[in-house]
Amino acid sequence: MTLNSTIDRVTDRIRARSRPTRDGYLERMRQAAQAGPARGHLTCGNQAHAYAAMDQDKPALAEGKSPNIGIVTAYNDMLSAHQPYETYPQKIREAARRVGATAQVAGGVPAMCDGVTQGQPGMELSLFSRDVIALAAGVALSHNTFDAAMYLGICDKIVPGLVIAAATFGHVPAVFVPAGPMTSGLPNDEKSRVRNQFATGEVGRDALMAAEMASYHGPGTCTFYGTANTNQMLMEFMGLHLPGASFVNPGSPLREALTVAAVERAASITALGNDFRPVSEILDERAFVNGLVGLMATGGSTNLVLHLPAMARAAGVILDLEDFADLSDVVPLMAKVYPNGLADVNHFHAAGGLGFMIGQLLDAGLLHGDAKTILGDGLEMYRQEPKLVDGAIQWQPGAGETLNDRILRPAADPFQPTGGLKQLSGNLGRGVMKVSAVASDRHVIEAPCRIFHDQESVKQAFRAGEFTSDTVVVVRFQGPRANGMPELHSLTPTLSVLQDRGLKVALVTDGRMSGASGKVPAAIHVAPEAAMGGPLARLRDGDLLRVDAVSGRLEVLAADFDDRTPVEADLSANRHGIGRELFEAFRLTVGTSTEGAAVVV
Repeated sequence: MTLNSTIDRVTDRIRARSRPTRDGYLERMRQAAQAGPARGHLTCGNQAHAYAAMDQDKPALAEGKSPNIGIVTAYNDMLSAHQPYETYPQKIREAARRVGATAQVAGGVPAMCDGVTQGQPGMELSLFSRDVIALAAGVALSHNTFDAAMYLGICDKIVPGLVIAAATFGHVPAVFVPAGPMTSGLPNDEKSRVRNQFATGEVGRDALMAAEMASYHGPGTCTFYGTANTNQMLMEFMGLHLPGASFVNPGSPLREALTVAAVERAASITALGNDFRPVSEILDERAFVNGLVGLMATGGSTNLVLHLPAMARAAGVILDLEDFADLSDVVPLMAKVYPNGLADVNHFHAAGGLGFMIGQLLDAGLLHGDAKTILGDGLEMYRQEPKLVDGAIQWQPGAGETLNDRILRPAADPFQPTGGLKQLSGNLGRGVMKVSAVASDRHVIEAPCRIFHDQESVKQAFRAGEFTSDTVVVVRFQGPRANGMPELHSLTPTLSVLQDRGLKVALVTDGRMSGASGKVPAAIHVAPEAAMGGPLARLRDGDLLRVDAVSGRLEVLAADFDDRTPVEADLSANRHGIGRELFEAFRLTVGTSTEGAAVVV
């Protein structure tokens, strides 16, 4: 199939924009790869330290002729998604030995749970944890003893941070290893109903706790289509997972076999063999465009609008919001997974999942079918799905048609003809809106604004009954420089209730809303942020705002707006407590949200 002209044009634009940085990056990676297998350049003392605890693997490590795989793990049992990783290192070592390789845990990286920190001070560390993860993974790989790396991570900031590190060590082949989603629990619409009832006082905390515990109930990734599962989709679309690996439940025989297959593949793509695949060659402009297409086709998390530019920049590829917007205009929305629909990722996977979707998009000319992956050159293998046959993985043709068209549809008959993301710009700056879950009659909201400097103040105004007419809620001084850009997800039930009461409401913020942002129109990531004197800092209560996802406009309709002096906020409370004092240097040096809100790239 001929490549879609817009996909081709956007890719060429990214390639031209990135040429200076990409060329310099690739040259550095070539020089690193040409130095040969890393252990050959270590002294005997260096190597003795590295192998001292490796018991039966010492002879193979000392000889230096077998691939040595470095494991970078985000294991902890605070995150249900990462709890299964506890046993992976031993399984990986055993699988490596069977194919004549060795494996070592190079290091661990922090992995915080946004579900635990939602609405709490700790959320102000969340976005910055991505850069800490990249730094920690960099420390792990700096031992320079590895011929390939396996990255164990799933959730919101973990995968982007690991990709930044993998790209930085781009001369080393990289395989990303998922652990899979938890089995389905309380239906998502029931969970949402109980949350709204709690917000209005109809039920108490005991009912809310029971519903939440029934939703998040066991090992594995949360089953709604938020940032964690969007990350897994991206790794498959970008060729860093094995085909069909993303959404297989933890503890199942197929999950175990996929982990073994990932080890075998990591061992086979090092410079010691005949199929050297450094990740620097996989993470090119085609891979990132394929990831963007997957984001639009699935209605994925808006957090990836922050993460993808940062991930790409680490590989010398420069993305811009216009790339997201232009691709969204031509990529059909093929999936309806909560919060965009009622299904969860297990239902999506059963309906045909990523294999069906990738096949459809390839046939429609909406993906770079020639992109490099950990398996080979081209995405054809990613149409297939893994089956366990006599205890071994076999990849077989995936679903040729959707098995549930309420969840997953073909590219020619999508839920809507364009993707789930819109760029907004105007005299309030630049931002984005996820529209895939927003009803079409709410794509344009024009109403007076109410201004707040934190999300708790919004909830207090709601409890006091202050929202009685159409309103654009503005929550400013929530950007990366102000307070680390926390998610404002805890506002979703409050705003949803107002919408259910018949009011036209929207949110405008320089902060974040995750893939769970729901059905309320939200213009997010607005830049320049208020703490940098951006336009949001000149707004006043009662200003008429227009949030227009049809024309892509974000405007205040006030004649004197440009002449106003920006207000300043007292941000001293964001500077201490729950570790926030440790991140002052990050707040002072962080980039803008349009460039990924990054510190290290």
